[in-house]
Amino acid sequence: MELLKRQPTMKLPAQWFTGDAWADVLYRGEDPSRTRANAVHFAPGARTAWHSHGLGQTLYIVEGIALIQSRGGEILEAHPGDVIWTPPGEEHWHGAAPDQFMTHIALWETDDVDWLEHVTDGEYGGPRHSTRSA
Repeated sequence: MELLKRQPTMKLPAQWFTGDAWADVLYRGEDPSRTRANAVHFAPGARTAWHSHGLGQTLYIVEGIALIQSRGGEILEAHPGDVIWTPPGEEHWHGAAPDQFMTHIALWETDDVDWLEHVTDGEYGGPRHSTRSA
Protein backbone atom coordinates (compact mmCIF):
# COMPACT_ATOMS: atom_id res chain seq x y z
CA MET A 1 0.00 0.00 0.00
CA GLU A 2 1.16 3.52 -0.73
CA LEU A 3 -0.18 6.93 0.28
CA LEU A 4 0.03 9.01 -2.88
CA LYS A 5 1.27 12.57 -2.60
CA ARG A 6 -1.36 15.13 -3.57
CA GLN A 7 -0.39 17.30 -6.51
CA PRO A 8 -1.20 21.03 -6.58
CA THR A 9 -4.48 22.11 -8.19
CA MET A 10 -3.84 23.13 -11.79
CA LYS A 11 -5.61 25.73 -13.92
CA LEU A 12 -6.75 24.11 -17.15
CA PRO A 13 -5.57 25.64 -20.45
CA ALA A 14 -7.64 28.10 -22.49
CA GLN A 15 -6.84 26.13 -25.64
CA TRP A 16 -9.10 23.31 -24.33
CA PHE A 17 -11.53 25.18 -22.04
CA THR A 18 -13.84 28.20 -22.27
CA GLY A 19 -14.01 30.02 -18.93
CA ASP A 20 -12.21 29.03 -15.76
CA ALA A 21 -11.68 25.38 -14.87
CA TRP A 22 -9.25 23.67 -12.51
CA ALA A 23 -8.25 20.05 -11.92
CA ASP A 24 -7.01 18.02 -9.00
CA VAL A 25 -5.25 14.86 -10.14
CA LEU A 26 -6.64 12.03 -8.03
CA TYR A 27 -4.81 9.20 -9.76
CA ARG A 28 -2.46 8.84 -12.71
CA GLY A 29 -1.55 5.22 -13.21
CA GLU A 30 2.03 4.21 -13.88
CA ASP A 31 2.74 1.60 -16.57
CA PRO A 32 1.16 -0.85 -17.10
CA SER A 33 -1.88 0.97 -15.66
CA ARG A 34 -3.55 3.45 -17.99
CA THR A 35 -6.10 4.72 -15.46
CA ARG A 36 -6.63 8.45 -14.95
CA ALA A 37 -8.92 10.18 -12.43
CA ASN A 38 -9.31 13.95 -11.95
CA ALA A 39 -11.67 16.09 -9.90
CA VAL A 40 -12.49 18.93 -12.30
CA HIS A 41 -13.97 22.19 -11.00
CA PHE A 42 -15.80 24.49 -13.44
CA ALA A 43 -16.78 28.11 -12.79
CA PRO A 44 -20.31 29.03 -13.92
CA GLY A 45 -20.49 28.83 -17.72
CA ALA A 46 -17.09 27.17 -18.09
CA ARG A 47 -16.84 24.17 -20.40
CA THR A 48 -14.46 21.95 -22.31
CA ALA A 49 -13.87 22.21 -26.04
CA TRP A 50 -15.28 19.44 -28.18
CA HIS A 51 -13.13 16.35 -27.67
CA SER A 52 -13.11 12.55 -27.67
CA HIS A 53 -11.31 9.83 -25.74
CA GLY A 54 -9.81 6.80 -27.47
CA LEU A 55 -11.11 4.44 -24.76
CA GLY A 56 -14.14 6.44 -23.56
CA GLN A 57 -14.73 8.52 -20.44
CA THR A 58 -16.92 8.32 -17.34
CA LEU A 59 -18.06 11.42 -15.47
CA TYR A 60 -19.42 11.30 -11.90
CA ILE A 61 -21.19 14.55 -11.03
CA VAL A 62 -20.24 15.65 -7.50
CA GLU A 63 -21.86 19.09 -7.14
CA GLY A 64 -23.68 21.68 -9.20
CA ILE A 65 -25.36 21.13 -12.55
CA ALA A 66 -23.31 19.65 -15.40
CA LEU A 67 -24.12 20.22 -19.05
CA ILE A 68 -22.94 17.42 -21.35
CA GLN A 69 -23.50 17.02 -25.08
CA SER A 70 -22.46 14.49 -27.70
CA ARG A 71 -21.96 15.81 -31.22
CA GLY A 72 -25.39 16.07 -32.87
CA GLY A 73 -27.24 15.23 -29.65
CA GLU A 74 -29.27 17.14 -27.09
CA ILE A 75 -27.62 18.77 -24.06
CA LEU A 76 -28.00 16.60 -20.98
CA GLU A 77 -28.41 18.46 -17.68
CA ALA A 78 -26.82 16.11 -15.10
CA HIS A 79 -27.09 16.35 -11.31
CA PRO A 80 -25.00 15.25 -8.31
CA GLY A 81 -24.81 11.46 -8.18
CA ASP A 82 -25.39 11.02 -11.93
CA VAL A 83 -22.85 8.93 -13.83
CA ILE A 84 -22.40 9.66 -17.54
CA TRP A 85 -20.47 7.41 -19.97
CA THR A 86 -19.18 8.60 -23.34
CA PRO A 87 -17.99 5.71 -25.53
CA PRO A 88 -14.63 5.57 -27.31
CA GLY A 89 -14.27 8.15 -30.07
CA GLU A 90 -17.56 9.95 -29.31
CA GLU A 91 -17.09 13.71 -29.71
CA HIS A 92 -18.56 15.57 -26.74
CA TRP A 93 -18.16 18.48 -24.35
CA HIS A 94 -19.05 19.04 -20.69
CA GLY A 95 -19.12 21.95 -18.29
CA ALA A 96 -21.06 23.95 -15.71
CA ALA A 97 -24.50 25.49 -16.04
CA PRO A 98 -24.35 29.28 -16.43
CA ASP A 99 -25.47 30.07 -12.89
CA GLN A 100 -23.42 27.84 -10.58
CA PHE A 101 -20.12 26.06 -10.07
CA MET A 102 -19.88 22.37 -10.97
CA THR A 103 -17.45 19.62 -9.99
CA HIS A 104 -17.19 16.19 -11.56
CA ILE A 105 -14.82 13.26 -11.24
CA ALA A 106 -13.50 12.33 -14.69
CA LEU A 107 -12.32 8.75 -15.22
CA TRP A 108 -10.56 7.61 -18.39
CA GLU A 109 -7.69 5.51 -19.63
CA THR A 110 -4.50 6.85 -21.24
CA ASP A 111 -3.84 10.37 -22.42
CA ASP A 112 -5.42 9.61 -25.79
CA VAL A 113 -7.65 12.72 -25.99
CA ASP A 114 -8.42 14.32 -29.35
CA TRP A 115 -9.09 18.02 -28.66
CA LEU A 116 -11.20 19.83 -31.26
CA GLU A 117 -12.79 23.29 -31.66
CA HIS A 118 -14.32 25.32 -28.83
CA VAL A 119 -18.04 25.02 -28.10
CA THR A 120 -19.81 28.13 -29.36
CA ASP A 121 -22.16 30.17 -27.17
CA GLY A 122 -25.01 29.03 -29.44
CA GLU A 123 -24.15 25.36 -28.91
CA TYR A 124 -23.76 25.88 -25.15
CA GLY A 125 -27.12 27.67 -24.92
CA GLY A 126 -29.06 25.00 -26.81
CA PRO A 127 -32.08 23.08 -25.48
CA ARG A 128 -31.48 20.82 -22.46
CA HIS A 129 -32.91 17.58 -21.17
CA SER A 130 -32.58 16.99 -17.41
CA THR A 131 -31.69 13.62 -15.93
CA ARG A 132 -34.33 14.43 -13.29
CA SER A 133 -37.09 14.12 -15.91
CA ALA A 134 -35.67 10.95 -17.47
